[in-house]
Amino acid sequence: MLRLTEVKLPLSHPEKDLKTAILRRLDVHADDLISYSIFRRSYDARKPSAIIFSYTVDVEVRNEGALLQRFHADKHVSPTPDMSYRWVTRAPTGLTSRPIVIGTGPCGMFSALILAQMGFRPIVLERGKAVRDRTKDTFGLWRQGKLDPESNVQFGEGGAGTFSDGKLHSQIKDPNHYGRKVLAEFVKAGAPEEIMYVSKPHIGTFRLVRVVETMRASIEALGGEIRFQSKVEDIVIEGERVRGVRLADDQFIAGDHVVLAVGHSARDTFDMLQKRGVYMEAKAFSMGFRIEHPQAMIDRCRFGKSAGNPQLGAADYKLVHHCKNGRSVYSFCMCPGGTVVAAASERGHVVTNGMSQYSRNERNANSGIVVGVTPADYPGGPLAGIDLQRQWEARAFELGGSNYHAPAQKVGDFLAGRPSTTLGVVVPSYAPAVKLCDLSTALPDYAIEAIKEAIPAFDRQLKGFAMCDAILTGVETRTSSPVRIKRRDDFQSLNVSGLYPAGEGAGYAGGILSAAIDGIQVAEAVGLSMAKQDKH
Repeated sequence: MLRLTEVKLPLSHPEKDLKTAILRRLDVHADDLISYSIFRRSYDARKPSAIIFSYTVDVEVRNEGALLQRFHADKHVSPTPDMSYRWVTRAPTGLTSRPIVIGTGPCGMFSALILAQMGFRPIVLERGKAVRDRTKDTFGLWRQGKLDPESNVQFGEGGAGTFSDGKLHSQIKDPNHYGRKVLAEFVKAGAPEEIMYVSKPHIGTFRLVRVVETMRASIEALGGEIRFQSKVEDIVIEGERVRGVRLADDQFIAGDHVVLAVGHSARDTFDMLQKRGVYMEAKAFSMGFRIEHPQAMIDRCRFGKSAGNPQLGAADYKLVHHCKNGRSVYSFCMCPGGTVVAAASERGHVVTNGMSQYSRNERNANSGIVVGVTPADYPGGPLAGIDLQRQWEARAFELGGSNYHAPAQKVGDFLAGRPSTTLGVVVPSYAPAVKLCDLSTALPDYAIEAIKEAIPAFDRQLKGFAMCDAILTGVETRTSSPVRIKRRDDFQSLNVSGLYPAGEGAGYAGGILSAAIDGIQVAEAVGLSMAKQDKH
């Protein structure tokens, strides 16, 4: 087959126009076109008055060799690459040892799925609950202000990504096309088929719940075992080699291949690993606020007269500003037509995140407006970044009234340096509630200074961004892991063989797709090691 890129058509075009454009691009007759399929569809909205769709299509034609020769100098015509997934190994017959996977976020789930598909029958340990029970506990915080430290937005089946926009795009390099494997497994589990070709695919929270349950059933059907409310309290290490794990109920599970996919908020696990001597380093991350605008305003800014077109959906944005004080401020995890959600995992702390359903039809757009911080800002060892997060999460709890309400302020008041006392046209979506206040003491001075400079700069890029009634809600601190658990080229811990740090918590991913891809790579490394070990 041939792959054609940048096949461009107007926003509102009939389906038949794509076939016509393919025939025109290749200069062939309709009888020569056997079939075609859309590999990718994106839109270009740089000119809101003339938005266009850009397609990448895979085409089956007669006389393919002659066409390739004719278009050999055309970078937009090439052979379709083989993107099919192939397992790197299979579990040896009679293998009795089983790998252990800690965590059921995207990384842990895909690690377990690939191991199960290769026949290794993983044991999967999750400190939280199954996704539907976890959802009830999460709603308990949102509706009643009751936090369960072991079952919340951060902990439980599906990981933190379950209560998010469900974004499935990433900017990481993926030469082995693992991303296609991830998307295909999601579709197999019930995700909409369009995620295979739209440029910025997403699933949304409620659909993710069903997808996660289906994937769990697939792992179990292949011999995997998933144990909920099974918190790993200790990693048993002998002679720089992992030998198993000990649970909170003192149960010991033997295993010399342990995947550590605990997520970016497993602070007690990081503390335990440091005590056990597992090598880790402090890592840069970001902190800031969530900002909310009317989604209709964002749509008009991005799409002009095409705002509201169902083919475009709710508009998103991506913004960055480099400040005079040397800091960078950027939009993070933008959620079109979504809500700001309570994402705390520790009592006495307030944390925010963003979430959207598949429909993205809520009245507000929200995103994180966050400032980069580095270990130079929090000297003191590998876990010093966690201390910094906790400091400002506890401050947010205090500013919000010490009841899991979040501190909030109108953008106009924030820029003017005065506390907010009344709301404007933007109604904050955070639940259980917000408390209007002055956010100038909700983050370090350098972060407040940077955000105050960045918002007007963003307004020059996206008119209306600095609208006085837009709402800032604090604080966003869980943008990524504040630690990196270093690993070797074979994905094992730098100083503990058999321990495989993986995903966001270990500092090797950022988002659902990249975490899932890392899970696949780690599973392959585990499988190869176990197969080799069995031969010896």
